[in-house]
Amino acid sequence: MEYKAIGLVETNSVAKGIHAADDMLKTSDVELIMARPVCPGKYLAMISGDVGSVQNSVEAGENCAGEFVADTFIIANVHESIFPAINCANQILNMRALGIIETFSVASCILASDAAAKSADVDLIELRCATGLAGKSFITLTGDIGSVDAAVSAGMDAIESKGLIHSFAVIPAPSYELHQWLV
Repeated sequence: MEYKAIGLVETNSVAKGIHAADDMLKTSDVELIMARPVCPGKYLAMISGDVGSVQNSVEAGENCAGEFVADTFIIANVHESIFPAINCANQILNMRALGIIETFSVASCILASDAAAKSADVDLIELRCATGLAGKSFITLTGDIGSVDAAVSAGMDAIESKGLIHSFAVIPAPSYELHQWLV
């Protein structure tokens, strides 16, 4: 089943995260996309389905986790390149300009990635979800310099109000040696 809407509840407690994921699945007819602990003791529960079901499910997860909610999102029409980027499955044959957005939460990083991918002609390379990063997340993307600038700006604008931006960079022409470590 292919859905366009996704939602995520990110908690700063593994126990509350698992409990929230269970409530999310029991509340609405949604599909579980991801349920796992990440650094530093956070838990991610991502679901997909129709918009109304995803909204109800995320609300149930937020209510269950309460004060342990670190961040959440609902994206009604997620960009098709988000899931391959989460799984490091986007094949990038030609590294052009490189953009990086680093955030303090997984939810904010996915929101920034979706906005970036929708705003300009860029290829998402990787969306790293807090694994081995002390809870931070980052997205890498490539394209021509104008598109990368526009995409990074759009991604930053999408999450600026949350206050969860750690840093960003745009590299017009990354070295060839670096390329092999990014794709």
